[in-house]
Amino acid sequence: MDFSFNDEQKMMIETARKVGERFGLEYWRDIDERKAFPNEIWQAICEAGLAGVALPTEYGGSGLGMLEMALIIETLSATGAGSTLGQLFMINPIFGGVSVSKFGTPEMKKELLPALLEGRMNFCMALTEPDAGTNSLEIKTFAAEDGAGWRLNGRKIWITAVTDAHKMLVIARTKKLEDSKSRSDGLSMFMIDVQREGLTHTAIDKVGTRTLASSSVFFDNVRVEPHELIGTLHGGWRELTDVLNTERIVTTAGLVGTGELAIRLAVNYANDRKVFGGRPISTYQGLQFPLAQCHVENEAARLLNYKAASNFDAGLPYSSDSNAAKLLAAQAVARATERSMQTMGGMGYAKEYHVERLWRDARLFRFAPISEEMILNYVATHDLGMPKSY
Repeated sequence: MDFSFNDEQKMMIETARKVGERFGLEYWRDIDERKAFPNEIWQAICEAGLAGVALPTEYGGSGLGMLEMALIIETLSATGAGSTLGQLFMINPIFGGVSVSKFGTPEMKKELLPALLEGRMNFCMALTEPDAGTNSLEIKTFAAEDGAGWRLNGRKIWITAVTDAHKMLVIARTKKLEDSKSRSDGLSMFMIDVQREGLTHTAIDKVGTRTLASSSVFFDNVRVEPHELIGTLHGGWRELTDVLNTERIVTTAGLVGTGELAIRLAVNYANDRKVFGGRPISTYQGLQFPLAQCHVENEAARLLNYKAASNFDAGLPYSSDSNAAKLLAAQAVARATERSMQTMGGMGYAKEYHVERLWRDARLFRFAPISEEMILNYVATHDLGMPKSY
């Protein structure tokens, strides 16, 4: 197995590093305080050609793969952004880009993909519902036939970046359960305008990831036009999983970059801080060992994510690796941010030293986009051959 990067990948990493360093820790602290969408850095990412790394060349992308996307995300995250950076790629190149490039009509691709890659259009995805949660097959939002199109009614929750999105990928039932052959039958995907009559949303006040608003979304007889269907009517579940499966890789890359950043901040502080005879506190094994342990765990998550991304790009099975990498990364970054704060003592609790934001933001990913418990359920049933427990 070759762990070296080719020249193109090295160039992308360096480009991502330069972009990220233009928007360092102070930039992210400021927009976190203001709860402002990171428009400036996203525009810079698009201008550098990084947003389209895994999207088709005919629409302005690079036509590469998820491994290159992971490398870009972890580098940008490590320069100051933290785990929120992965969400930026999730809402745009994944929810917008993958859905349209794989399942959109030629007209939709021509309209939306260049706008995405140039930073002129942002996306979001409305899947999660209050009474369904992780069990997406239980969603109740319904699109009823209305002439050539549909009328959409229902409610979604914890939808990311609605307030700054132009287009929303909506997953709805188009068949009633009693008329469906299975629970996965009768689901469809639509790409609609966020600014549309009958579509309203309210922000949820939350602990972290404050630069990307989370919202409850309400559909009240929202008109959906025929050309806004993405993929197969009633057959959207398998197509949706193609969009969702790359979530794990993107999320893990953001967490790995965050862990790297948190450890680096702690080491820099410990090397500078001198007490008890003028020696840096980094000379004490009581500080060294926990940070070294965090580094080892973070590197394990990084390499497993590379394996998942490489397998995805090669058309090989990757779900078990991507789930395991996300589990490891979320737990590793929780320990890394906590240990970084502990290394700094009281100053780790101060906004001035930035780790508290990394700590707040990363906490989300212990249960999103999939919880640790559901990952362990997956591993138990798919990898160990144990009976389904739910």
